[in-house]
Amino acid sequence: MNYPNIVYIHSHDSGRYIQPYGAPMRSPRLQSFAEDAVVFRQAFAASPACSPSRASLLTGQWSHSAGMLGLANRGFTLPGYDKHLITFLHSHGYRSALAGLQHISPDTAAIGYTEILERRDWSHDQQHGSDLIAASAVEYLERSASEPFFLDVGFFDTHRPYGVPEDDIDPRWMAPPAPLPDVPATREDAAGYQSSLRRFDTAVGRVLDAVQTQGLADNTIVIITTDHGLASPGMKVTLRDSGIGVMLLVRGPGNWRGGKVLDSLVTQIDLFPTLCELIGVQPPEHLQGTSLVPLVDSQVAQVHEEIFAEVNYHVGYEPQRCVRTLRWKYIRRYLDRDSEAFAHVDRSPSRDFVRAQGWFGRPYVKEMLFDTVLDPLEQHNLVDSSEHDALLGEMRRRLQLWQEQTEDPLLEGPVALPPGAHVDDIETWSSR
Repeated sequence: MNYPNIVYIHSHDSGRYIQPYGAPMRSPRLQSFAEDAVVFRQAFAASPACSPSRASLLTGQWSHSAGMLGLANRGFTLPGYDKHLITFLHSHGYRSALAGLQHISPDTAAIGYTEILERRDWSHDQQHGSDLIAASAVEYLERSASEPFFLDVGFFDTHRPYGVPEDDIDPRWMAPPAPLPDVPATREDAAGYQSSLRRFDTAVGRVLDAVQTQGLADNTIVIITTDHGLASPGMKVTLRDSGIGVMLLVRGPGNWRGGKVLDSLVTQIDLFPTLCELIGVQPPEHLQGTSLVPLVDSQVAQVHEEIFAEVNYHVGYEPQRCVRTLRWKYIRRYLDRDSEAFAHVDRSPSRDFVRAQGWFGRPYVKEMLFDTVLDPLEQHNLVDSSEHDALLGEMRRRLQLWQEQTEDPLLEGPVALPPGAHVDDIETWSSR
């Protein structure tokens, strides 16, 4: 059978802060791709933490179901790789290759790629890192044989540190992402992000050009996404939309062309079952997502009434869960604290500024209910609003049911640290 090729391109910490989603950030190659692809405007990660998010996408499971509870660079890993997408594709005659970052295992060889190309897992020389990753992906595409392939192209950009902005990126004219204030420090930070995004955008363009010039475009599914929101206060490792909202652009044969924009609620764990339907094979039983093919084919208006997301470990342990519908978001946090910590917030000019203003001294809130239509930045907590008592009860019920159905370990108490993994005390980290 003539299965389509699959090219999976992913960035680090980009959220939806790119040009095709209306952000004031230039990314012309991503914009051009979006105009010939399907763009999911309401796509969400299963976790706002790096490795759990990626593992969920590649296994089609929520991160606690997959067993990925924390960061690969801190010793967390999947229990095995039998449920990984490439293992499934190998059983259908695909070969696989990795160019760049994978970030779901401390040992890349254990995942089982047919080939491991250029590796740049933690390169801080991001400019050359992106160049080398793109070059290795292009070389692979140029020598691709007749059998179908899955090419995983992972970039370190737009992870911090962003580096010094190029001379033509003037911080005076930049706009920081919400919910950050518009001040010189955050504009300087936004300029750095734009510079990093430019490197990613240029590298993606080289890969897309190779798909085209090698005559592969008509039989190749291209996925472009990221793991979670930007590494800034109020974003990464939070369950607000600024933390779990992600870009998701997919181009492929049939209806997966033409600049179609969909506002339906989707999650990254939907990609695995979607690929199964697109290539025409029976999905494995472990999948917890839903194929997006009926949505793209206009057979249905929605595939989900709700999506979920979670945090267990990142730099430290701070368990959180959420359920989101098209309009409402309920977040439950499980630590007993008096004030916010910032162990999970990367060092940056934005962090330094909001820290000085008392951002992290605010009260720690364990339950939150937001109206994402009238309050898109999720700043007005409705938990104590008697008008929303019935809604709050319903959202609590939905979250509880999901936890029970997926056997969430948090229902039994604190989630145990797996053997071989290590984290920091968030109080100690926050004092740095």
